[in-house]
This record gives sequence, C-alpha cells and structure tokens, in this order.
Amino acid sequence: MSRPRIVIVGAGFAGYRAARTLARTTRGRAHITLLNPTDYFLYLPLLPQVAAGVLEPRRVTVSLSDTLPDVRLVLGEADRIDLDGRTLNYTGPEGDGGTLAYDRLVLAAGSVNKLLPIPGVAEHAHGFRGLPEALYLRDHVTRQVELAAAADDPKTCAARCTFVVVGAGYTGTEVAAHGQMFTDAQVRKHPLRQGMRPRWMLLDVAPRVLPEMDEKLSTTADKVLRQRGVDVRMGTSVKEATPDGVVLSDGEFVETRTLVWCVGVRPDPLVESLGLPMEKGRLLVDPHLQVPGRAELFACGDVAAVPDLEKPGSYTPMTAQHAWRHGKVAAENVAASLGLGGARKPYRHRDLGFVVDLGGAKAAANPLGVPLSGVPAGAVTRGYHLAAMPGNRVRVAADWLLDAVLPRQAVQLGLVRSWSVPLDTSSPELARVPGGPEQRPEASARSGPGAAIAADTYDGGTGAGSLQGRAGDEPAKGQPGSRARQHQPGSGTAQRRSEEELAKGRPGREPTRNWPTDEPAKGPVGGGSAKGQPGGGPAKERPPAGDPAGNQPGGDPVKGPAGGEPAKGQPGGEPARNQPGGEPARNQPGGEPARNQPGGEPAKNQPGREDAENQPGPTPQPPPDQPPPGPGTAPGPVKRSDIVPDDSAKGDS
Repeated sequence: MSRPRIVIVGAGFAGYRAARTLARTTRGRAHITLLNPTDYFLYLPLLPQVAAGVLEPRRVTVSLSDTLPDVRLVLGEADRIDLDGRTLNYTGPEGDGGTLAYDRLVLAAGSVNKLLPIPGVAEHAHGFRGLPEALYLRDHVTRQVELAAAADDPKTCAARCTFVVVGAGYTGTEVAAHGQMFTDAQVRKHPLRQGMRPRWMLLDVAPRVLPEMDEKLSTTADKVLRQRGVDVRMGTSVKEATPDGVVLSDGEFVETRTLVWCVGVRPDPLVESLGLPMEKGRLLVDPHLQVPGRAELFACGDVAAVPDLEKPGSYTPMTAQHAWRHGKVAAENVAASLGLGGARKPYRHRDLGFVVDLGGAKAAANPLGVPLSGVPAGAVTRGYHLAAMPGNRVRVAADWLLDAVLPRQAVQLGLVRSWSVPLDTSSPELARVPGGPEQRPEASARSGPGAAIAADTYDGGTGAGSLQGRAGDEPAKGQPGSRARQHQPGSGTAQRRSEEELAKGRPGREPTRNWPTDEPAKGPVGGGSAKGQPGGGPAKERPPAGDPAGNQPGGDPVKGPAGGEPAKGQPGGEPARNQPGGEPARNQPGGEPARNQPGGEPAKNQPGREDAENQPGPTPQPPPDQPPPGPGTAPGPVKRSDIVPDDSAKGDS
C-alpha cells in the first residue's frame, strides 16, 4: 500500500511546526513535502535586531533541511491549486515549474505587508516582513547617517537624519526603539554638524503605542521611546509620500529619505484565489483547522480564520504565538484524518503574555499576565526568545554578549537595493533580482485584503487612518521588480490573476526608487551604459528600459532590452547570419562585403559601430508621477535634550 502524500505550503511559524510535528507523528508512514521559497525558517521577532546590527542575519534563520531530515523540501512558490484534482502547481527559484500531487494539503503561506490606498506609499516606503527588507534598512540607515555627516547643507543633513516609522504595533515599536539606539551610536563617534542628532518618528492613528496589548505594556514602551528621543505621535499618520518626504495627516510636511511601513499584515494572496469562504482575507476553517466541505484541505497561521473558543464569535489574531500552536494542532489532525495518529482535537489556547524588546536592557513584558519593565523584562524577553527559537540559540546568545561589550559595526554591505524589496510584494522573504525568472503577480492594493476597509483603518493601530487616495502602480513587465506568471485557466481550479490583468491600463515606466533618494542622481533616469543597445558600445544616455545599468541600483549592466539577453537578430543582440549587419553566408555572390556596406564593418561614427559615442539618441525623461527634485524645508534633527546618556547603546567602530 502506497504511503499518503502530505504537502505543506509555507515554512513560517505554522508551516514549520506542522512539518516537524507530522514527521514525528507519522514516523515514515507518509510522504511529507514542504514547499517554501527559501531553505530556512525565519524567526521574525528578532528581525529588528538584525536591522539594528545586534544580530547577524543567519542567526535568525534555521535550516529546513538540517532540522527536518524526514521532510522533502521543494523550493518554490505556489501559484495555482486544483482543488478537484488535488494538485498544486508551483514555480521554482530559477523559473522552472512543477506539480505536486497530494492527499492532504496544509496551507500555511503566512502574510505579507498590508497596503492602504495612500498616494506614494507603494513607491517610497518599505515593509518589514522579510530578511531582505531588514538587510536593506540596515544599509540604508547607515548610509543616510554617513551622507548626513558629510553634507554641507543643514536641510539635507536634517532630511537624511529623519526616519519615519508608520505603525506603532509590535514591529513598528521595536524598529523605532532599536533604530534610535543604532543611529545614536553612529553619531557618537562621528558627530553631525552643529551638534544635531538623528530623529526617529513613530506614527499611528491609534490613541497609544502597542494598542493591541496591555495598557501597562503600552505605557512602559511609550516612556522608553520618549526618553530615548523618539518623536511619538499618536492620532497621526501619513497622508502622502513623496521622494522628498511625507505629508502627515495634520498637514505638516516632514523632509525625510526613510519611510518604514509597519501598519500590519494581510494574508498571503494565494488564499484569495481558492474561491472558498473568507473572513477579512483569511480562509475560514473549523476549530479543527479543516476547511468545511474539504476533507483534504487544512489551513493554519495567518492565512486561516480560526474560531477562538476562548472568545466565542471571534477569531484568533495573526500572531506568531497562535501560528506556532496552529501548526501543531493542524499536524495532529492531518495525521488523525489519515489514521496515523490519535483522535482529532479542536484548537484551544492559553494566553502566555507578550514581550517587546526595546533594545539594550530595556523591554516590556507580561509573562502569564504579570507586567514587567526594565532589566527584569529584558531578561524575560531574551529568555523567551531563546526558548522559542528552534535553533541557533548559542549563536544568538553569543551575539548578544558581544553586543554588550563591543561596539557595533556600522558598515554598508550593499547586497540589497531599494527596488529589490518593494512594499507591494507577495513574497517579502525574497529579494528581486534583475533578469530573474518570471514569478507570480502581486496582489493589487485596490482590491482584496490589501484594500482600505473599515477594519483595516480602525482595528488595532494600522497607522494609516481612513485617508483616501490611490495605491502606487506596479512596475511594468520587464522592469526590475516585476513578477509575472502565466494565467492558467481550468475548471474547478484556484488560480492567480496574471500580471497582464493587474497591469492592464497602466503605462510602463522605469520603477522609481522605493526609498526616497539615497544618493544624488547621476545623469538622467536609467543613466549609465547598457551593452547591446542599438548603436553598439556604451552610449552616453539611454532610455529607461530593462534592468539598471552599472553604477545604478541593481548592479551590472544589462545586455539588451528588459527581460534578459536579447534574441539573435534583434536590435542589441547578435545579428543573424545573412542579415544586414551579420556575417555573410559563404558561397554567396559578392564574397566578403565591403566596408561601410550593409553586412560589413560600419564606418566610424555610424550607427552599429562600437565607438559611435557621438550619435544622437533619445533623451530619457523621469517618470510622469515623479516630481523633480528640489529643496524643501524639514523640521530637522532635534538637539540633544536627554541629560542622562543611555549607556546600553554602544558606539560603532
């Protein structure tokens, strides 16, 4: 008798726990396949410490192959599920497709950044859901402080040293707390002009910091943030984002080059395409985490609306604690449905409390409902994280010890560029690369769970309010950051919308830099040289198309039009034989073509010759939705007003 096939989609808290529990429960009596875009489990609660330079990136990642030896790992992203045929289509990291058949399917795809229709946010902000975003933020903040220290203009220095975080929930609060310590440590050794200090702003429409947590935790966190100099503004959010700054909901314009979007999360767009009952973008399941009417389909984590039996009529919130427990219960019920385990059990939970790491020895925690602050809260917080991590405990503890006795290294690695981590993405765990394989389309910010609805605006602290506007357009096909999958029709199947549908009616354009300008622009948009363009060698200017050229964000110059290497015989590619510009066929009348004739070596300064540098060419223009850069007025960094220095913040080497 063949073994049953179990497929798990996603290796977040729920998916990883489900795979580990199933492997232990079934003991080789089932084929378990885990589909995930990366080969690691990411411990998200420690991600702010990666952005602040406390932990190295690999410390918060746990190898799936090493810790799940009895589970088959398949790298890829699910893009189509045939519920009737019990098959799942996916696309691998190099663009190759595949199909997985299953007897039981566990959906644990997790969540992505929540989008609201606020003008400019999609173009000029970044989320904080994946390792690439944390690495980019660390580099970006370091670069802004270094550029500010070298700037002669006080306004430029003020703008570069102003960092705006939207959303005062768990993630936003930790990012602002660690960020202020990180930048203060940088300027301690390399002071800014006129004695200014970096300025971090934390915005939210909610009445208090950490609105979803206990009020005592909120008061503790608010006090620590303000003592460090964080500009905490409750009841305020962003009305519009521009390349030079943000317009707040109270009408104030703040010049900044940094906008971090931490307003919350929404379920992965994969579940939208299933055509099954939903609750605020989440798939409805019964208390056993099974989809009603689908005996083979289970869902857990952020994509599942799980009834909260402790609070009848409500659903469990989208937190790591619940996702971790969901995974265990879902795995046990999957095994029970196959006759490989005990009886099914409903999901019940007991609130263990929350911990918020505020950097250094400061934290806010309420383990088992006991509110703590200061050093005791810091000890409990770090102890909890070490106990909860499925690996790397010794390495994490070692990094904490080194951070306590040594200054942090504030250097730019430059591994992740701004356009590689757009806000509007269905895969925040992956950084986009130029010329990469086509991947699934992003969810539109104007429909589905990403749209602004009443619950998004007022439930918890979204940090965005009920402001109306339009979401940023997605990049056109072939531009860095575009992701496309083929639209596969089929009866009784769940499928994603193609990029052609998402981008219909949107003019193609060069993707703008997602952060406000990191460095002064060098030449026109899309500047630099691109090999293989009509005209041969490195032209002085070229129109915005394709991947970014050398010296631009994105790295190496491209070899032709957007989308990769040009086809032979096309402009920019290798000319086909027997065509004008190519090598003449042998034994044809005329023999070797004369110079300066079609098929021969072009004359100097003629189109087609590599050294034709003085030929006229089209002058690239900036995107129509990008205003020209210009000076503005920023409130500027604040003067040091704290009397007692924070000894927990170490300087940079």
